[in-house]
Amino acid sequence: MIDWTHKLLLGLDERELVESPLLGCRVHQQMLDPLLFLAERAASAGFILKVASSYRSFERQLLIWNSKARGLRPVLSDAGEVIDINSLSARDKVFAILRWSALPGASRHHWGTDVDVYGAVHLDPEYQLQLTVAETQGNGPFAEFHRWLSDELAQGNSDFFRPYAQDHGGIAPEPWHLSYAPLATVFSRQLTQDLLREQLEQTDVELKQTVLDNLDEIYQRFIVVD
Repeated sequence: MIDWTHKLLLGLDERELVESPLLGCRVHQQMLDPLLFLAERAASAGFILKVASSYRSFERQLLIWNSKARGLRPVLSDAGEVIDINSLSARDKVFAILRWSALPGASRHHWGTDVDVYGAVHLDPEYQLQLTVAETQGNGPFAEFHRWLSDELAQGNSDFFRPYAQDHGGIAPEPWHLSYAPLATVFSRQLTQDLLREQLEQTDVELKQTVLDNLDEIYQRFIVVD
């Protein structure tokens, strides 16, 4: 039986969430003030911090996963190119999806502690946000903001960190993904492989058997963050 604290970890309980009208997002109540403070710091540096994604429920992550597994949403290669997922084996499908999308129940966004951010300054209102590494580097529209953000995090001015800053062969680099360390570190340790397996076994998730057969590798490569 999964209790309510475990449901929090899996994105099945929203009682700890609060709305932020200013940022237009829902987050864990304990990280709202630190996030607002980060937004103030950004504003003082000349940037408008925007939240592209915050809390994401289990059902929402399940919809994303199943849509990609069924070929209804694009699955991307490391180079950002669309893969013909129907040409892959079941195992290769699972790991291709995991490169860019978390397994339902294993997304850090389930906790309300993680947000995807970008800095909007003089941005064309018709610009379509993509959340790609190219947007954050060189002449990308958010490169200057991310340079500032890197300095801000390095100076220890906030309790946020980038869990996917480096490519370790699991989730692709996501410089826009921020995690609130005081809570997320605790939740990460509490999300066990057994808890995740129990939830997946009772869920109508595409490629279920392949996921379960490879869950040990998935957990080590795509869920555990040092």
